[in-house]
Amino acid sequence: MSKAVIDTASATVYISGQVDWDMNHQVSCHTVEGQLKKVLTNLTTVLDAAGSSIENLLNLRIYVRGELGEFMGDIAPILVQYLGESRPALTGIGVASLASKEILVEIEATAALK
Repeated sequence: MSKAVIDTASATVYISGQVDWDMNHQVSCHTVEGQLKKVLTNLTTVLDAAGSSIENLLNLRIYVRGELGEFMGDIAPILVQYLGESRPALTGIGVASLASKEILVEIEATAALK
């Protein structure tokens, strides 16, 4: 498994689910807002390593443990700040579980290469 796969024929980067994990699979924060910020930092790192950027995002899928609507007021401003002028297609999904009990947010993305 990998953090991202680059399709050179279409100049597209497919980024696997990013979560708030360190190298030991430990979370740094126990709130949706805190984890979302860490996940977006991780996503930026993967985008940069793949030769892409936030401005090249095509699609985001955000998975939140629980009812998504309960968190929209908290996560929307974080997303607006992170995305800046970028306007990728965005889907938010409330889920019952993620990779571990501590994980509250996961993001998958698709981006064009620069």
